[in-house]
Amino acid sequence: MAQVLAWVFKASPEYTMSIASGCLLVGPFLAMGLYDTSRRLERGQSPDLGQSITCWDKQLGSMGMLVFVLIVLELLWGRASLVVFAVFFNTGMPSTTGVLQAVFSLQNWEFLLAYTVVGGIFAAVVFSSTVVALPLMLDRGTDALTAAITSFKVVTSQPCVLLLWAVLITALVAAALVVPWQLPLVVVGPWLGCATWHAYRASVEPIDAQPAALEEGC
Repeated sequence: MAQVLAWVFKASPEYTMSIASGCLLVGPFLAMGLYDTSRRLERGQSPDLGQSITCWDKQLGSMGMLVFVLIVLELLWGRASLVVFAVFFNTGMPSTTGVLQAVFSLQNWEFLLAYTVVGGIFAAVVFSSTVVALPLMLDRGTDALTAAITSFKVVTSQPCVLLLWAVLITALVAAALVVPWQLPLVVVGPWLGCATWHAYRASVEPIDAQPAALEEGC
């Protein structure tokens, strides 16, 4: 994914941000095995490589629906990025050098502001709808809609904590990408995958705790 991102930046820099977001969207799906491993360790069970590789097979329908929604958002994000570039570079799409000059030049603050706002809106929607969706679907067999709504509730109930979590994910992945051959991703990827499971467990109330909470409320 890192190599694809580098190629897109050189060939069509106007799509870089949306492709970067696409890579970040693929990450949680690839981390499903890490969620399963973390769940097993949490329960005192031994990790199972075969099970971790195929743990998603019982959630094909729900995952397919979530993937479809994310693909639509990704396409919209890419189109929105293209529109922003077209508005501010009406003489034609800039080269890679032109993009770098635009990003690091304060004279293009309108472009930077518009690009950041548009990208931020899509990033917020995608992050809010998926932050705990996949671990929840794996753990409880939840459907895609319920998982997405739960993710939104988690974000709105703890916005500062989840904003920090989003910044940490972005910073760690970005730092890994700037290193030659992106080798730190070998460590950063599994690290974030396991951390995501524990973030889900810490932010979503366990099922066995819900009856007690209801009884206490009555």
